[in-house]
Amino acid sequence: MPLNVEKTCAECGKFILGRIDKKFCSDQCRATFNNRLNKDATRYVTHTNFTLRRNRRILIELNPRGKSRIRRDKLVEKGFDFSHFTSMYISKEGARYFYCYEQGYLPLAKNAVLLVVKKEF
Repeated sequence: MPLNVEKTCAECGKFILGRIDKKFCSDQCRATFNNRLNKDATRYVTHTNFTLRRNRRILIELNPRGKSRIRRDKLVEKGFDFSHFTSMYISKEGARYFYCYEQGYLPLAKNAVLLVVKKEF
């Protein structure tokens, strides 16, 4: 088999010369091909990260002293998404704290929420 085999680029279709296993004519075509291939997974991750960062910003805004008690409605009004969090801590008493990075909250009775910050921060 000859060393230089004529093939077409998997992205743009141009003829390429080179190694037998070469699939793309340039780094740009390779990146474009792979970005298109991973678009759906990337979109999901991007959306999730955006939601987590927004949740964190909301918690920081509503909890300037590091520990506050607010109404759950206030979080909802700001666009907080309770289904996205980075970790959960269950206390010895069984209370479930939800965290968006270092900013956390504890759902309480009667539409109340306790906002907290992890101690190591």
